[in-house]
Amino acid sequence: MAGYGIWQGQSNRTNDDYFLGGRNLPWIVAMFSIVATETSVLTFVSVPGIAFRGDWTFLQLALGYIVGRILVSAILLPIYFREGVDSIYEVIGRRFGHNMQKLASMVFLVTRIFADGVRFLATAVVVEVVTGWPLGVSVLVIGIVTLVYTLAGGIRTIVWIDSVQFILYLFGGIITIAFIASNLPVGFPEALANLAHEQKLKVIDFGWNIFSEPWTFFSAFIGGILLSLGSHGVDYMLVQRVLGCRNLSAARKAMIGSGVFVFLQFAVFLLAGSLIYLFIGDMQVEKDREFASFIVNHLPVGLKGLLLAGVLSAAMSTLSSSINSLASSTVTDLLGGNTTLNRSKLISFGWAAVLIGIALVFDENDTTIIEIGFTIASYTYGGLLGLFLLSKSNKQFHAISLAMGLLSSLGTVWILAYAGFAWTWFIIASVLVNLLVVWTVEGIFAGTGGKR
Repeated sequence: MAGYGIWQGQSNRTNDDYFLGGRNLPWIVAMFSIVATETSVLTFVSVPGIAFRGDWTFLQLALGYIVGRILVSAILLPIYFREGVDSIYEVIGRRFGHNMQKLASMVFLVTRIFADGVRFLATAVVVEVVTGWPLGVSVLVIGIVTLVYTLAGGIRTIVWIDSVQFILYLFGGIITIAFIASNLPVGFPEALANLAHEQKLKVIDFGWNIFSEPWTFFSAFIGGILLSLGSHGVDYMLVQRVLGCRNLSAARKAMIGSGVFVFLQFAVFLLAGSLIYLFIGDMQVEKDREFASFIVNHLPVGLKGLLLAGVLSAAMSTLSSSINSLASSTVTDLLGGNTTLNRSKLISFGWAAVLIGIALVFDENDTTIIEIGFTIASYTYGGLLGLFLLSKSNKQFHAISLAMGLLSSLGTVWILAYAGFAWTWFIIASVLVNLLVVWTVEGIFAGTGGKR
């Protein structure tokens, strides 16, 4: 991987090559890169464990993902391609001024730093269990290898390697299913019947605790729509891949196709988790360590190595994408794009050091790692999504109104979390509060004759 990145990096001549692949990325490659970036090692760590401990209601969220990406393709992607932006936050800058563009970019940077720091920690957790390396060593080994090809090759290298990594770790999940199915004392159809009898294959949960329980249907489905609309519409790390596509049509294929593949991928790893439950019985395994423990204790040599390669691939895909997108937003939004290619690489190195540092100091708690990552993102996506929705209005807004709306949306999430609301409602609530505060403050300015 690192060698390919160094070789591929010779084709980078400008920042446009380094950050957007010369806007000539095949849509299939961009699609696989989106999937690899957003799910990565969290799929290995938590999704099989969710099925091991419970059922398949997690798929309700993935159904919402598909609808959310259709909305992104219909509402936001046409704006980005019409404006011809390098960073999606340029849309905010052109509509509301450069200071608001910087603010939106800084919100994105903070979100990515902490969310991907958690994802990187999840990576190290798995590698620690599988290899026996200390947690810190796992972080440094993965971080350094990923840094080499990310700095050398830029986004074109990242998306191609992401595609290979996605296929590799998905194949690892399929191999796990095949191995367990061939070693169960009963046939595969009977195994599925046993799981269904124990309510382990339940997908839809029409429970009524929709505001406090994230895995009831309406909570998970609506939350999935809004989370996907936020992550794939206003989070530059994921939108960056489709901005590198040749045209809007290709970008839409990559965006919507990624939702379908994420659904299929989740189904594969949920099935793997359910079969692990049958294979090892109701054994007490530490939360988020179920799949990793199975790899270490039950897979034979060869398959164990293949799954370790899948784990490392999943780890590197998210980290490389985060490094490049953080650097791209910094260069475009904060520095105005006025920087050399070598300086862009130096900025990438700096963000890599930050992410590695956070992974080294972050502590786990009793919440599954995947929910921590989603929750962190939910704090900021609503505010950013509100800004983009306001940009579609013809009304001129005060900078103070926009800033107050953005800050109010962040505060709303803190209140909802404290009150015990499910994280799946954070985004829609923060969007509504953002819009309400902006229009209310604008009304106050209109009543007092305030100047912009």
